[in-house]
Amino acid sequence: MKVLVANLGSTSFKYRLFDMANELLLAKGGFERIGGKESPWFIEVGAVREEGSLQAPDHAVAVRACLEHLSRHGCLKNTSDLGAIGFKAVHARGVTGAQRVTPAVLAAMEAYSAVAPAHNPPYVAAMRLLAREFPAIPLVAAFETGFHQTIPPGNSLYAIPYEWAEKHGVRKWGFHGASHRFIAGRAAELLDNPEARIISCHLGGSNSLCAIRAGKSIACTLGMSPQSGLPHNNRVGDFDVFALPVLLEATGLSLGQLLDELANRSGLEGLCGLRDMRDIEKAAHTGDTRAIAALDVFFHSIQMYLGGYIALLGGLDGIFFTGGIGENSALLREKVCGALGWMGIELDLAANTGAKGEVAIHKTGSRAQIWILPTNEEIVVARQASALLAGP
Repeated sequence: MKVLVANLGSTSFKYRLFDMANELLLAKGGFERIGGKESPWFIEVGAVREEGSLQAPDHAVAVRACLEHLSRHGCLKNTSDLGAIGFKAVHARGVTGAQRVTPAVLAAMEAYSAVAPAHNPPYVAAMRLLAREFPAIPLVAAFETGFHQTIPPGNSLYAIPYEWAEKHGVRKWGFHGASHRFIAGRAAELLDNPEARIISCHLGGSNSLCAIRAGKSIACTLGMSPQSGLPHNNRVGDFDVFALPVLLEATGLSLGQLLDELANRSGLEGLCGLRDMRDIEKAAHTGDTRAIAALDVFFHSIQMYLGGYIALLGGLDGIFFTGGIGENSALLREKVCGALGWMGIELDLAANTGAKGEVAIHKTGSRAQIWILPTNEEIVVARQASALLAGP
């Protein structure tokens, strides 16, 4: 089976095509500025890269062009050669795991659009369009919350009236499930220990830590929504909701406007005006006090959860850094791991500097291993889609 994994934005469509017989990546590509006058696109098949532009008024036109490109490069014989389109979906009311995209699933996603405002609306719109335009191709939504269904109640419930969780689904769902699922599997291989106690640190545009024991999630920093937990590039992270009445009175903004501020203009950007970690680190290096404060808030938040998760796991076998920041910021890894020396968990500063790709960066004799481990969310979604369609 060949599975096309789609990563959708309101005006973008990025994809990877896998042959699931051997999990071979056949091609990857993308389209930008969908809905504009011209939509730049590219496709990479092995070492061959092709670029161009076209008029793509909607995602269906972009997907149709994508299928034509894949056929031209010999990756697909025709549309019927495609077994499924898989989506890294985020959240839906009462729905999780891998699901065939149906009207009921789309309605469940729409019900949580306010919880995942940056993700659900563009996905629902594009999925509905693709279901209409390509009715013969199965569409599969692999929800990020699926990996976290093993989190016990003690780590997933808020201290709120119980019926809110029971009747309305208000609980800590956890996200970045595809990334943490991949890290869990690969970490067990690297440590040669299927029972390993690890902490997966997915740090990039949005951020989360996940405590994993024996390949299963037991806690995640993300809660009811992707706006929670650690600070993100422009999303708030943990926040006391009782600050909202103060802000409503002081600013004159509506609740909707304040939530928009928290979801789109807060996080690291709210603290220092910058959202790219490379820019923040440069600004901090020149003495910018707001950039320094932003880094301190970010690093301390990670350390707080990291220490708590070590206690929750009852020990630790490995820390794994992934995502754009986790893989590329030597400063972050140094600051976060620098507080663990008293536990016998020691970062090798020389190995950490300039480290790239899948590589160990702990000292010999460290009580737990420390790794940089690039994630592969797309292959996880492809596996979930093919397993769902192959099942009973």
